[in-house]
Amino acid sequence: MSDYVEKLMTEVTAKNPGEVEFHQAVEEIAASVDLIYQQYPEYRSAKIFERMIEPERVIMFRVPWLDDQGEIHINRGYRVEMNSAIGPYKGGLRFHPSVNLSSLKFLALEQTFKNSLTSLPLGAGKGGSDFNPKGKSDLEIMRFCQSFMNELFRYIGSCTDVPAGDIGVGGREIGYLFGQYKKLKNEFTGVLTGKGIEWGGSLIRPEATGFGVVYFIEEMLKTRGEVLKGKRVAISGFGNVAWGVAMKLDELGAKVITLSGPDGYVYDEAGVSGEKIASMVRLRATNNDVVAPYADLYPGVEFYQGKRPWEVPCDIAIPCAIQNEFHDQDAEALVKNQCMCVCEGANMPCTLDAIQIIQHSGVLCGPGKAANAGGVAVSGLEMSQNAMKMMWSREEVNRRLREIMQKIHETCYKYGQKSCGYVDYIHGANMGGFLKVANAMLDQGVV
Repeated sequence: MSDYVEKLMTEVTAKNPGEVEFHQAVEEIAASVDLIYQQYPEYRSAKIFERMIEPERVIMFRVPWLDDQGEIHINRGYRVEMNSAIGPYKGGLRFHPSVNLSSLKFLALEQTFKNSLTSLPLGAGKGGSDFNPKGKSDLEIMRFCQSFMNELFRYIGSCTDVPAGDIGVGGREIGYLFGQYKKLKNEFTGVLTGKGIEWGGSLIRPEATGFGVVYFIEEMLKTRGEVLKGKRVAISGFGNVAWGVAMKLDELGAKVITLSGPDGYVYDEAGVSGEKIASMVRLRATNNDVVAPYADLYPGVEFYQGKRPWEVPCDIAIPCAIQNEFHDQDAEALVKNQCMCVCEGANMPCTLDAIQIIQHSGVLCGPGKAANAGGVAVSGLEMSQNAMKMMWSREEVNRRLREIMQKIHETCYKYGQKSCGYVDYIHGANMGGFLKVANAMLDQGVV
């Protein structure tokens, strides 16, 4: 750790006590920023990164709601408006018991770099609540969403802040949130993305994050003369990202052999394909993301309770679940089994120790802020469609998404090349994402 990074982290931890996820995100980027500062001293004197890690605005509010028995519950709502240097704040809303200010600040910081890499005019934000939609009725979720929007509507707008969905916030929740916003503001505008197709949504938005991950991996493999077809792929997670990844990998001829949930993982030697992918959606809707029922549906599938899938030999590993799910022992197991590529499908799923092991082994390592950008890319495309009052075909959206992911890879490759020939995709993503935002901040003065 350099003197700059050490001093910065001392200040960050003192100023943001207990926010461990945020500290981790800052530290991972700070090493790259130190190198950038050495090359471009004007960013250091303007304290660009020090300003970048401080949210422009943090909104925290009470969310009271009634359950079906008439009992009052109180949750806490948040919106972290991180950076608007290159466009309106853009980032998801997460409804999950783990939501707190630390997790949202980490996600908003990652979003700053991710949105910059897309080359779309999108700033960065993140929000949500510690509300848990699991086990709630539709009416309870509607009442919660309406109460949440009763406060949030004051701070968002199509040219100000455009939230999207995230964990616990899918099409149903976006519908309830949009309906309340429309009633409060008396206007129909593209203030949320992830909307229903019939009222302003974009085709392939639910699959977009997973598709983008696969397109990014495809580009990484090309640098080593490899292709996806025939590769064995281990995936963690059982949500939208894992679903989209499995769908696109199957289409391109790779074989997905694992899925995971909070209960453990399943190993499917025959491959997750065809009807099995469709079954993921049905099982998720009824089983709270647990994967054991998947093994009960298909003969030959093995379930490993309480374990992670990284012990399974594979060519490619894609963590798609949640932050810090992939540890140093997981990285060591994959390296031992000669895995050629680890790519983050979730936001910061790998610990810093795990990343170091992967990188030092020479295994391709795709960072989430680059590979995971497909979702926000299609959200940006949805905003464009809303602004033009039109809807593109599935093929058109997919073509634009693929082009965006290819450009993101080009940026990471350009800035990540080392003199030894090795490409550090993490540094490349950090530098490429930083420079666009930094230049905009310099142009706009100290604001």
